[in-house]
Amino acid sequence: MNLIRLLLRTSTIYLIIAVLAGILSGAAAAGLIALINTTLNQNQRLGTTLFWSFVGLCLVRLIANFVSQVLLIHLSQKAVLDLRILLSHRILASPLRQLEKIGNHGLLAILTEDIQAISSTAFTIPFLCINIAIVVACLVYLSYLSKIIFMIGISFMFLGILSYSMPMKKAMSFLKFAREQEDKLFKHFRTVIQGTKELKLHRQRRKAFISEDLYSTVLTYRRHNVIGMSIFAATASWGQILFFISIGLLLFIIPMVYKIPSTTLAAYTLTTIYLISPLEYIMSMMPTLTKALIALNKVESLGLSLTDELDELGSDYSIDSNQDWKCLELENVTHTYYQEREESNFILGPINLKFHPGEIIFIVGGNGSGKSTLAKLFTGLYLPEAGKIYLDNKLISHKNIEWYRQQFSAVFSDFYLFERFLGLDQSDLDIQAQKYLVQLQLDHKVTVNNGVISTIELSQGQRKRLALITTYLEDRPIYLFDEWASDQDPIFKEIFYTQLLPELKNRGKTILVISHDDKYFYLADWIIKMDYGKVNAEY
Repeated sequence: MNLIRLLLRTSTIYLIIAVLAGILSGAAAAGLIALINTTLNQNQRLGTTLFWSFVGLCLVRLIANFVSQVLLIHLSQKAVLDLRILLSHRILASPLRQLEKIGNHGLLAILTEDIQAISSTAFTIPFLCINIAIVVACLVYLSYLSKIIFMIGISFMFLGILSYSMPMKKAMSFLKFAREQEDKLFKHFRTVIQGTKELKLHRQRRKAFISEDLYSTVLTYRRHNVIGMSIFAATASWGQILFFISIGLLLFIIPMVYKIPSTTLAAYTLTTIYLISPLEYIMSMMPTLTKALIALNKVESLGLSLTDELDELGSDYSIDSNQDWKCLELENVTHTYYQEREESNFILGPINLKFHPGEIIFIVGGNGSGKSTLAKLFTGLYLPEAGKIYLDNKLISHKNIEWYRQQFSAVFSDFYLFERFLGLDQSDLDIQAQKYLVQLQLDHKVTVNNGVISTIELSQGQRKRLALITTYLEDRPIYLFDEWASDQDPIFKEIFYTQLLPELKNRGKTILVISHDDKYFYLADWIIKMDYGKVNAEY
């Protein structure tokens, strides 16, 4: 079971000690039941020996129960913490193309709903283990009282489990379908947030979106959840009545065919009644466990395994860039987009290019020509499906892709701006940042204190300037700017092309610029022209 494996990954010793303590707690509970039965059957006052046995079992039950719960709570909470960190690592370690297929809404559903489902279950596992231990201990005691009645009871129990498990599978299928609807629901929520302006400006579009997309998805999600949970409720009610049916069998049916001593009958009845509470708890946890298993299966189905070791991001995080590189070569590199609803695939390449330090290269072409895909291949965000990439005759593969990516600083068209300058040397960071803030005319709006940016609530052009400062501070050997100047006013376009790019070139940097500003193409050492995945280099 994946949940147990997650706990074992966290701490095997803690889990073993906690389970043993839980078993001891369950045994103590069964011992108390046995002691109470013995005392009642003697029909006399409690003797000294029985009294101290009762006190001792109470203490054992108290201490073992406390130790088991504390250890398992500590274990489950640490497992949740590790799970959140592990899943974040998994997402960052997964190929970018795979994450793009999942989509932002799918990843958001995993990081919120799935993690919450798994976390909730991990928190209940301590109490689940203790109740299971109590049930097992009580069953052992019932077996000790009468093996014949125990066999009859076990047969009846298996019949009850069978009648319980069949609707459970049906309920699980409904909850699984409801989980599939959550991806669509998060996609619609994203539309609500990102498409607010367009929805406000068009009343009919807004009404259609809410009624046809959002409401229908929410309704389907609710309906399947209600059906699934209702089946669980029905099976739980059936499970509860089974206890009383079993007591009725003990009191009225079995004595007709098999003579049972009254003391054994009383002990069986009392123990069965005591079992109702832990068994009801176990059954009440079935929906939560089911949702957690569905969440884990969903995560696994997307290729974000939680049980394997981390790969590329689990290696060395302190890989330095190679400032003294000589040549970057792409040899017969191709990349294919497998697009649904398309009769043909988009194929980029084959690409044969060489780059050297101190060059400015413009990448130009129409929309959909493959410029951004080429940029992702350059930077190692995509690995080529065919062909090879060499950096100073070193073949780039899965083993060294993390090192290769450290050679690049980039501002993508859909860039993300961090609120802190993370992962950079803090010694004179504020001084350097202030110098660039002045150069890019942001010093009147933004300050940097201990690497923290005072505000990122700026216009898109100003945010791009902040992102540019980040690349300057990273000081990598190769720079990529994807339509950086598209949101800048004419003054900053002029500064970017005629001052900043030549300055980087003079520092020996290689600069790849995706741009439509043909006015500045003369600055390029050579130009890569893209036309529906085909590359034409002009020097």
